Amino acid sequence: MTLRDPQAAPARVDGYAPIGSYAAIGDGRTVALVALDGSVDWLALPELDSASVFCGVLDARRGGRFALAPDDPHTVARRYVPDTNVLETVFSTQGGSVRVTDALTLPDEGFGPLRELSRRVEGLTGSVAMSWSVEPRFGYAGRATTLAWRGGTPVAAAGGDALAVCAFDAGRPDLTAGAIRGRFEARAGTRALVALCAAHQEPLVIPTRDELEARLDATTATWRTWTDSLHCSGPWRDAMVRSALALKLLVHAATGAVAAAATTSLPEELGGERNWDYRFCWVRDSAFTLNAFLQFACGPEAQAYFWWLMQASQLTHPRLRVLYRLDGGARAPERALPLDGHRGSRPVRIGNAAAGQLQLDTYGELLQTAWLYATTGHRIDRDVARRLARMADLVCRIWRQPDAGIWEVRSAPRHFTQSKMMCWVALDRARDLAGRGLIPGRHAGRWSAEAQAIQEFIETRCYSPRLGSYTRSADSEELDASLLLGVLLSYGDVATERWAGTIEAVRRELGDGPLVRRYSGEDGLAGSEGAFLACSFWLVEALARGGRVREAADLMDELVGLANDVGLYAEEIDAATGAQLGNLPQGLSHLALVSAAVAIEGATPR
Repeated sequence: MTLRDPQAAPARVDGYAPIGSYAAIGDGRTVALVALDGSVDWLALPELDSASVFCGVLDARRGGRFALAPDDPHTVARRYVPDTNVLETVFSTQGGSVRVTDALTLPDEGFGPLRELSRRVEGLTGSVAMSWSVEPRFGYAGRATTLAWRGGTPVAAAGGDALAVCAFDAGRPDLTAGAIRGRFEARAGTRALVALCAAHQEPLVIPTRDELEARLDATTATWRTWTDSLHCSGPWRDAMVRSALALKLLVHAATGAVAAAATTSLPEELGGERNWDYRFCWVRDSAFTLNAFLQFACGPEAQAYFWWLMQASQLTHPRLRVLYRLDGGARAPERALPLDGHRGSRPVRIGNAAAGQLQLDTYGELLQTAWLYATTGHRIDRDVARRLARMADLVCRIWRQPDAGIWEVRSAPRHFTQSKMMCWVALDRARDLAGRGLIPGRHAGRWSAEAQAIQEFIETRCYSPRLGSYTRSADSEELDASLLLGVLLSYGDVATERWAGTIEAVRRELGDGPLVRRYSGEDGLAGSEGAFLACSFWLVEALARGGRVREAADLMDELVGLANDVGLYAEEIDAATGAQLGNLPQGLSHLALVSAAVAIEGATPR
């Protein structure tokens, strides 16, 4: 990935950078967001789902940040170092230019800090006056923080958490007004380094400069080695590789879980209330996630993720939770924080009450995930096989219930069509697994009978002759882009009149240029939202599966062009302005991109 043309960083509005201006860096345990102007405005420690130490993206006044930029007016160009999650930013002023390399470094065999964020500043030309400021605010800016010197190193601490600021050739640090600050001159050929070294309920390790520099270089090399192992080709290879790297940022190395996103409460509407904590593992995403790992030939990630999912779901068996914590726990109580919210978007939530909803589609997604795993040469043990069969039995009992649907609406439960389709998928995959002798098939006859009953319900109550389309829910005239998942997961034949009409209706009624909104109708929340990127890529895949390959490819090109300057997607895009909305990076957006690209490559034009 080459550096784009230099530009001025977008002006902050009331202290907030646009959501789309952020790049993400991570180490397999947590993720930091770096704005185009050089400020780290989000970092949770010690884990991705822990409380933040910087949350300026959610409260510009009190949230804290790690700023680093030239003093004088400047332009910015940045990229990820090719095939890595290491960020490289070039600042250019009238007097010279510098390159800043940012990474959450990967641990080595030595004795190092629990977490380590390194920022290397290299003078390229001339002379550039640089300033930096570390403003730590532990516990979502809710805990008192003390600043003090420890053996010549400034340290911020709150309870059992500590953060050392190690500065080398970056000016003498100054401790003032809740911040650790420094200024220095970067001249051509010089190199400075500022690193944050974190501890959590353990001794604080303060490394040498040589150790910090070595880990930064090794981190770049390790990311390249991982990327070199990916199986990936085709016209959208660059976007697919970046999506794989974004997905890898969301993999929790300690457990194998995959977070839906790295952040909480970035708004789906500026100033609105649709602000959710996405730092959990959604069963909804499971089939897309495993399929992506398999497509990329990421065997270790695929196995770790599948067995984490089997372990987490065992705790609530035979019922599924909508989401699980990264440690496999099932509780995620939702509460609001006393923060201003991104550009006044309140409430700022942690936890997610959707965890307690009934969401019937999850059963189809989990059984599809197990089917993918088992039919690609992986072993399912007898205990898991029995549990999958009992899960199919449960679907037979509960599919007639209304639920909250894939979008976890906060309105009254309904008979959502996509939920019913996914119940059919659950029973269909269970029947196939039983036919292969991979799970017990004693009740396969009942699974077939109930699958037929589900299909009759869908075909008689969830289709509108007026619209020529399946509908959002039974006996309604509303539309929902998640219906496209019926095509993607082989509920029915994409060549039939009903499916062709559904694809056209979704595009006609929910489309806005290349983008697609999620649904029409109310959802129990005030305000509106942007167009949902995953739905837009689902439309691409549906078109490809229907043989409309040229249309699919053209639409794919448009959507790939909507990524931010470093190839990342949030959850949504404002169709009117092009601004990214929602949590970032959003795993489902990148997963849907990968699935769409693979579908086009394998499609046959009709």
